[in-house]
Order: sequence, then C-alpha cells, then structure tokens
Amino acid sequence: MPRSIFFISDGTGITAETLGRALLTQFQDLPFKQVSMPFVNDMEKLEWAIKRIERAHETDAEQPVVFCTIIQRELRERLTQCHAVVIDFFEAFTGRLEQVLGRPAAHVAGRFHGMGNAQDYGERISAVHYALDHDDGVTTRDFEKADIILVGVSRTGKTPVSLYLALNHGIQAANYPFSDDDFVQGGLPDRLEPFRAKLFGLTIQPDRLQQIRQERRPNSRYADPEQVRNEIRAVEQLYRRERIPFLDVTYMSVEEIATSIIQQAGLQRRL
Repeated sequence: MPRSIFFISDGTGITAETLGRALLTQFQDLPFKQVSMPFVNDMEKLEWAIKRIERAHETDAEQPVVFCTIIQRELRERLTQCHAVVIDFFEAFTGRLEQVLGRPAAHVAGRFHGMGNAQDYGERISAVHYALDHDDGVTTRDFEKADIILVGVSRTGKTPVSLYLALNHGIQAANYPFSDDDFVQGGLPDRLEPFRAKLFGLTIQPDRLQQIRQERRPNSRYADPEQVRNEIRAVEQLYRRERIPFLDVTYMSVEEIATSIIQQAGLQRRL
C-alpha cells in the first residue's frame, strides 16, 4: 500500500513540496500517495488538515509523513501531536540561522512565494509577458530587449524553458523556431543576425524528437523519422558554423536546461 505523504504550508506549499519531493526521489522504489495542503494558516484549517492525516493513519499500514513549512509556532506544535512523522523544515533550520545571524527570524508567512518585494514581482510579470509575446518567432520586435534568444527546431523545449526562465528568474527570454527555409539559405535568418550574441541553441536526439512529434501529429511529414534526422543534422551544422552555443536536452528536465543556460550564457538572475 502506498505511504501517505502530506505537504502542509501556511502559504502556497511550493517550498514544502519542492524540498519534500527532492528528498523522496531518493526512495524511488517505494510507492507514495502525495497530498498538498496549502494555506493552512489558522487553527481551524489545521484541525481539518489533521483529520485528513488521522484518516490516512487509520487506513494505511504505515504512519503518514508530513512535510511542513508553517511559520506559527502554535500551529506547528499542534501538528506534531497527530499520528504522523512530521518533518518541519522551518524548525530544523531557522533556529540555527538565528544563532548564526545573531537576530530572530521575522516569522512572517508568504515571504518567498508571495508578492514580497513589489519590484521583484514586477520583474517576474514583465518577463513572463515578454516570453509570451515573443514565443515561437511570432515577432522579432524588441529582440534587443531580450536577455537571451533560444533557437532550435520545433518541439525542442524552447517555450517551456523561456517561461521557466521568466517565471523563476525574471529573465526576458524570446525563442525562435528554425524551419526548412532557414536551412536553405545557409546562414542565420536575417532577422536574427543583429542579435547573434544573444542566441542559444537547443538540440535533441532524433529518436526522442520523432517520438514527441508523433504524439503531436501522428503519421505526418512533421513526425517522419527521416525529416526529423535531417532537421537535427542541419540545425547542429548551423550551430557549429555560426558558433552558436547549444545544448543537447534529450535527457534534461526544464529546470536543468534553464540552469545550464544561465550558467553557460552568464545570465544575470533578476529575482
């Protein structure tokens, strides 16, 4: 029977989920039933959450595990009284930080994933709008404002990586898809030439790209194995000829791709 895992927070729960799931990846041979419980910010909501945890304790063979990022001490203390293994991230680290930094923590909920600093939030929203407005080569207007321009053939992950860079780092990322016409002319498309210093290429192994395209447009020329191989061959030749840095994303997550691009391109995070 899968073991019940609860992520409980007085905010969005993103921190509890991120840290908790990172730890759980080290136990991939075990089945888990995961439940997210955000915005548990008063005793009434906590008691409702505890009832769910207690039901899981009654029906499961093992004690539930609770990953917690609740700020209020009285709520945390009440949570530890339920029949579950509670892993309290704030309790584990905040006390030690208070000693090292020589001052008490603010104990204010929502500082990390809330609106927080208005300027940072504005940077995030502006970058997301930029990524959406400059997705898939819809327009090259304002490319001079881009921090980076992701290029590659269709379905290599340019859009999700652009949005991830915007949402998590405030980086203004445009993206442009190469087509057969772009390869025929033998060099960079004229619209990209003024911005070659901002270009960063994505590539992928042909078998994986063919699988992705087949799911999107089954049995089409777009998903034809020979067409896919030709496009990958052509785009990698273009990258090398034009000295565009590029990354093979076949076995990489969006997070890994974005982090690698930031590091290799020397981008400055705004958030």
